[in-house]
Amino acid sequence: MGKLKKYEAAILSILNEYAKIKYANVEGSNQLIADKENHRYQVVTIGWEGSRFVHDCPIHLDIINGKIWVQQNMTEWELGDMLEEMGVPKSDIVVGFLPPELRNYSKYAVA
Repeated sequence: MGKLKKYEAAILSILNEYAKIKYANVEGSNQLIADKENHRYQVVTIGWEGSRFVHDCPIHLDIINGKIWVQQNMTEWELGDMLEEMGVPKSDIVVGFLPPELRNYSKYAVA
């Protein structure tokens, strides 16, 4: 299995698990969105919280230049650690939501 396919499989494994979560306060669901051609993956929460419509993106990951970019993580899940456990080296994980000047302080790649 090539590197991109391996990374895509790791991402989809994590996102499929997260998509199964049911929220007690939201009548709706998590939906997995996977653009495999452009290597963009996310979970979107859609539903109702009382009279308020909910449309959120708790997790968004991309594969850019052979690295997994964590673009959004509004969960308690440690996505970097999970990816490492699936065989992705720290040097191929980028915390994209951090400003470039702060990425150097993370345990992951800067870009």
